[in-house]
Amino acid sequence: MSEPYIKIAPSLLSADFSQLGDEIQAVAAAGADWIHVDIMDGHFVPNLTIGPAVVRSIRACTKLPFDVHLMVENPGLFIDPFVEAGADALTVHVEVPGVLDHLTQIKLRGKKVGLSLSPDTSAKTLEPYLSHIDHILVMTVHPGFGGQSFLETQIPKIKEIRHMIGSRPIAIEVDGGINPQTAPQVIEAGATILVSGHSIFTGDPAQYAHNIEILRRKKEA
Repeated sequence: MSEPYIKIAPSLLSADFSQLGDEIQAVAAAGADWIHVDIMDGHFVPNLTIGPAVVRSIRACTKLPFDVHLMVENPGLFIDPFVEAGADALTVHVEVPGVLDHLTQIKLRGKKVGLSLSPDTSAKTLEPYLSHIDHILVMTVHPGFGGQSFLETQIPKIKEIRHMIGSRPIAIEVDGGINPQTAPQVIEAGATILVSGHSIFTGDPAQYAHNIEILRRKKEA
């Protein structure tokens, strides 16, 4: 069996917001697969990021899928506005109330459905929803802020989720502290989509292709 292709989703949280359109076009040209957009409401996490108007304004910058991660207390209020702004995939957290309703809302809008869990949340909380989702986003840092250190305690969780999924066509996405040292660990554990911010957006667009490609490398034998 051939090795799975590893998708790279640069996180806009680490981009230069004064040149956001240029940054998106640069990582798209450098080989990115998705654009990861973190949405924070100041309630579910103690930080604020961007709203639908910004996503709508950058939609024309690339044809790459927009992977929208809703770190919000009430996703039901945000799903439709971000779909209309151009989101291709939306991820909600298993920790919020009404999870199944939110997943159904995303599916009814014809978008890819993601479910995320924070580091302190058990993988077993995902089990009731496996037939409703396209990907699982494992947070390997505590959600809410960029630049945190990778939590190695999440590696066994990724492996547990990989086993839980079995033959279901569900991808495992990992977000938090992903760099050339940690990427091989999560790939080996079963991840096929890597979200990375600081390791890609290093300030020099000429280096973005290298930064992306090095994340895809498997652990040396």
